[in-house]
Amino acid sequence: MTFTPEVVAQIASHMNGDHADDNVLIVRGLAGIGSASAARMSGMDADGMDFEATVDGIAVPVRIPFARRLTERRQVRGEAVRMYQQACAALGIEPTH
Repeated sequence: MTFTPEVVAQIASHMNGDHADDNVLIVRGLAGIGSASAARMSGMDADGMDFEATVDGIAVPVRIPFARRLTERRQVRGEAVRMYQQACAALGIEPTH
């Protein structure tokens, strides 16, 4: 599946607006960049989500793959939740939602 630029922009707006702290946890826990001080979703496709993380004041591109290739837009939410939960587990913290 190819997500249109409009769909990617809507998802990024939601992730960056409502889940900015979760983005940081995902980058820290799943990409192993514990020193990330910020992260914003910068793109995505059917295979993963892209972030721009701030590490020591420098913007660093980060790719987090999905567990499986997505075939529908509605699957994005489930993958974002899975990534958040796995990141919390990797960091040894309790998910808050």
